[in-house]
Amino acid sequence: MASADTLCKKLLNVKHTVVESHDFYTGANGVAHLRIKARPNAWHQDDCPFCGRRCPGYDHPAKHRKIWRGLDFGGILVEIEGDTHRIRCPEHGVVTAAVPWAYPGSSFTKDFDLTVAWLAEYIPRSAVASFMRIDWQTVGNCISRSLQDLEPERSRRLDGLVRIGIDETSYRKGHKYITVIVNHDTNTVVWVADGHGKSVLEQFYRALSDKQLASIEVVTGDGARWITDCVNEFTPNCERCVDPFHVVEWAMDALDQVRKDRWRAAYAKASELAKEAPKKRGRVRSDDRAAQKALAARKEASEIKKSTYALGKAPENLTDNQRIRLEMIQARDPQLYRAYRLKESLRTLLKSSDVDQAEADLKHWLWWASHSRIPAFHDLYEKIKRHREHILNTIRLGLSNARIEATNNKIKLIIRKAYGFRNIQNMMDMVYLVCSDIRIPLPNRKPMLEEPA
Repeated sequence: MASADTLCKKLLNVKHTVVESHDFYTGANGVAHLRIKARPNAWHQDDCPFCGRRCPGYDHPAKHRKIWRGLDFGGILVEIEGDTHRIRCPEHGVVTAAVPWAYPGSSFTKDFDLTVAWLAEYIPRSAVASFMRIDWQTVGNCISRSLQDLEPERSRRLDGLVRIGIDETSYRKGHKYITVIVNHDTNTVVWVADGHGKSVLEQFYRALSDKQLASIEVVTGDGARWITDCVNEFTPNCERCVDPFHVVEWAMDALDQVRKDRWRAAYAKASELAKEAPKKRGRVRSDDRAAQKALAARKEASEIKKSTYALGKAPENLTDNQRIRLEMIQARDPQLYRAYRLKESLRTLLKSSDVDQAEADLKHWLWWASHSRIPAFHDLYEKIKRHREHILNTIRLGLSNARIEATNNKIKLIIRKAYGFRNIQNMMDMVYLVCSDIRIPLPNRKPMLEEPA
């Protein structure tokens, strides 16, 4: 039969530990507590918490009592009480000696920190805080400690990068952004930083060694100039790709600008005709031509205003009503319909797998856009022309920013589940933890290679 001290040690799931005593007591709030007094064994009482090296003591006589929270035993709140002292490490200086059951600087056991991190990956942070009986902010600290233990050398993510994607995503109102870099080959986040722009991206490139820079062959992203400038400066031999989704988005913005301009013109025309028509109460008579023209002009303006989805959708996805509206635009507004055809032509050529054909189609599209006599598409022509080689690289390599856009959605979900983050570092640690192949181990369970379906 196991002794009570051995039972406590097994339940705490700790090694190199001596349990000296244990006792139950009831706190002021009526919650039952189990207080276990423990200490490291003789071989591990002077270990450095960072390198694990056995070091000489610094102030053994001045020991201080500390209490660590452990995982609950069937609803009973568990605490570990032990004495701490400082040691002198040749590498890390004077530090508090390590204890086998907790991470450096933590007031919780390792199993407690890991369990909090595992729960925070799947449920809202407020629910984790309530269930584990800790503060909301403490959840983030537990995540950071767990990540540091599971991946002490995060810089290894930067080794062997070949194809990467770069993007920025907002994490708070007021233009608060983080820059995210994803490895296309592993679909994991390799680097995150607060802010966006060239100065932030330069921090990533300067953190890479010459060998790591030389291994990068492809960089995908949107058409931001700061991404292109950094690629040209630090990895001039790699291929820059512009995501097709963003190219189509540029065309959609240009098309929508044309739609708004045409609606304003149609609305102004309807207003002028309405002023010219005699003002009469009741229904418009069929022989009142001025009123009929004003009514038709108002209807045409309304059809243009409601055509956003009809113009934005691919032809094969149009509903019957949207197809009718598009036919009306084709018959009555040649300029708007020409803008729609330009958008569709660009979208279609981006789907091509034949690089030579895509290059010829893009050349024709650039000529068409430059001669379209539509200001919005002339501006788009200048933009597409500037990124022409990047677009062709995308078609040839078959790459897009789909992975990083999916990662951005994960980040949005992380922020939404946590109801925001007060500490940006805690948020970035959560991104590193969730958007990777790290599996958080739970106490007394075999590690799983993959998450259960």
